[in-house]
Amino acid sequence: MKKILILITLVSVVACVFCATRKVREGRFHITGTIEVPQRLAKVAQADNNSCAIIVKNAADVPVAIKRVVNPKFPLQFQLGEDDLLAATLEGDLKLEVQINNHGKLGVIKEGDIFGAAAQSIKPNAKNVLVQADKMTGVPRLARHSRGNFFRTAAR
Repeated sequence: MKKILILITLVSVVACVFCATRKVREGRFHITGTIEVPQRLAKVAQADNNSCAIIVKNAADVPVAIKRVVNPKFPLQFQLGEDDLLAATLEGDLKLEVQINNHGKLGVIKEGDIFGAAAQSIKPNAKNVLVQADKMTGVPRLARHSRGNFFRTAAR
């Protein structure tokens, strides 16, 4: 009987040590997932000098973590950790949003920007989060200058 109790105690200590080291390794914040862009927006999203901002917000829509990827290729595998945190505390469920643009300003949506969000709220240690960046503002422009444009010339 004494040997069985020692064995049970030893197994429980090993299990506790395993759980403790796993928590330390993961930390209090570690999110992984994939960002997908539909085929109709892929060319615009993967254009040169674009940046993809992955923004995690709390329930009050205050950013608690941000990660930026320059010149992204989709589908994009991402990972956010404690180094990406902006806030000291994390409480409740979180929202994950994505903004893809070429002007680099977060929170400013301009014509041609692509954005999206995770379908559901997430936890601070969520894994395999799928984000669909499937919304675009305005109509994408192919040329930056409008010289020789009939409508511009005719309006003078």
